Amino acid sequence: MSTLIVIAHPDPDSLTHHAAAALGDVLAEGDVSTADLAQEGFDPRFTLDDRAAYAEQRVLDPAIVSEQRRIDAAEHLVLVFPVYWWSMPALLKGWIDRVFVGPWAFEVGADDRIVPKLQNLTVHLLPVSGTARESFARHGYTESLRTQIEHGVVDYCGAQRGVTAFIHESEADDAEAVAGELESAVAAIAAAIARPSTPS
Repeated sequence: MSTLIVIAHPDPDSLTHHAAAALGDVLAEGDVSTADLAQEGFDPRFTLDDRAAYAEQRVLDPAIVSEQRRIDAAEHLVLVFPVYWWSMPALLKGWIDRVFVGPWAFEVGADDRIVPKLQNLTVHLLPVSGTARESFARHGYTESLRTQIEHGVVDYCGAQRGVTAFIHESEADDAEAVAGELESAVAAIAAAIARPSTPS
């Protein structure tokens, strides 16, 4: 299976990067590539040029087309990111804002209905949170994050929902517990990617 792992964290020594590397190691026998948005200097700002290109169906910035082609080459997309204010960091949100645009990710039909375009892609989420799992559930943050990303982005573009596997309490003093969270999250996503897809 071809997999693109997208990392959104400025610190290469972060747990986010370690989780992405661990997933890459587990999937090493497959076709795996990594996009480190911070290291690559991706500009997350949705500019007037981006707006004009989308509204007028003009040619997109070559950097955005390159990102789309990188996704086109993958069957699985894994977003690995820290949870900031119960959502994704601005770097990743801006990447989605700029890259997941029409007519590549979706089209607006003649009847103004959205026509999804990414049916051949499965999207997995590996969020890294400093908060406890119980706190996420109690405050409704798990459902909120799933609604924002799984429904608001993945479903909207017609991609398949993969696995969402959190690493909770990432800043805990218990290194063994954190390692266990990482191992569990990586194993869940790796198993889903390795699982043969069933014809619909």
